[in-house]
Amino acid sequence: MTQQPAVGRTPARTRRRAGGQADARPVQSGPVTTRLADIATQAGVSEATVSRVLNGKPGVAATTRQSVLAALDVLGYERPVRLRQRSAGLVGLITPELENPIFPALAQVIGQALTRQGYTPVLATQTPGGSTEDELTEMLVDRGVAGIIFVSGLHADTSADMQRYEQLRAQGVPFVLVDGFSPKVQAPFISPDDRAAMSLAVTHLASLGHTRIGLALGPKRFVPVQRKIEGFVRTMQEQLGLDAAAIETELVQHSLYTLEGGQAAATALIDRDCTAVVCASDMMALGAIRAARQRGLEVPRDVSVVGFDDSPLIAFTDPPLTTIRKPVPAMGQAAVRTLLEEIGGTPAPHSEFVFMPELVVRGSTASAPGDRSRT
Repeated sequence: MTQQPAVGRTPARTRRRAGGQADARPVQSGPVTTRLADIATQAGVSEATVSRVLNGKPGVAATTRQSVLAALDVLGYERPVRLRQRSAGLVGLITPELENPIFPALAQVIGQALTRQGYTPVLATQTPGGSTEDELTEMLVDRGVAGIIFVSGLHADTSADMQRYEQLRAQGVPFVLVDGFSPKVQAPFISPDDRAAMSLAVTHLASLGHTRIGLALGPKRFVPVQRKIEGFVRTMQEQLGLDAAAIETELVQHSLYTLEGGQAAATALIDRDCTAVVCASDMMALGAIRAARQRGLEVPRDVSVVGFDDSPLIAFTDPPLTTIRKPVPAMGQAAVRTLLEEIGGTPAPHSEFVFMPELVVRGSTASAPGDRSRT
């Protein structure tokens, strides 16, 4: 049987001042154990629920937990130490590896926004061969976080089991999902408009005279990848009148979201006579530039390259990278606002908040070879 934590009460006693005037002051006494029924009645919940809250167990909705804590305060009992720690306002942030600079940038925006609202961010990062998303989630829940923000997690993988998020919701832990959407998860989502991003990139390159434009991106099972392909194919059809099946077969190359992955994908696309390559991340774009140079080609004279994210310092590469700027500040702040609404008991509907990206033209794109009359 689980031992119930003691909750202390400090009664007041009286003493006489000189002149006979009574003065009430609190006098410390040993902690006494209150009946669970008193707190349960005050909070309007069951004794079992009170027990779970006092023992710091999961499975209690945030609003219910606050009701129990408020009942403790009303009845004049001190909160157990464990609950005082839980009320410190910890919020978990689970991200993929931090080698891609866009993830630390997003973590910084989210962390600053949480701190301004009085919360303490707890960063949990997945690493190859390290803790899984499920293990990190369990760790954060055990530490009593008020909520969790997932960035580019399993919710973006169409092959993953989404039941894990419903189980988390059943535990009463609010959460928000960034980058990736699933109709199977009842939660708010924060995303960039990946289709619009590809439209911006392809339109820019087509205006420079490029007709053989390739797309280098990650595995197809991820939602952002699928959306980028949709936007790429549609815009290639609109701008250049190409066949959709031919576009996907010849001009779309899947790889990994790494510099080496971008290099491999761009090599394949350049070998198919592409004069421009759109990449699904800035890291992949740096790999594409390396691939061009290994072929003895110059960027942008022979091959134009467009990235995605506008990661910190990417403007200082050689050449400075033309890229699609991901609206990181707006997305990070929206994720925090939405999570705090969930924590406060006014959850957002099952919906996706989509943010428009921006084309940033720098030195890695130029007119197509043989079409130098264009500016």
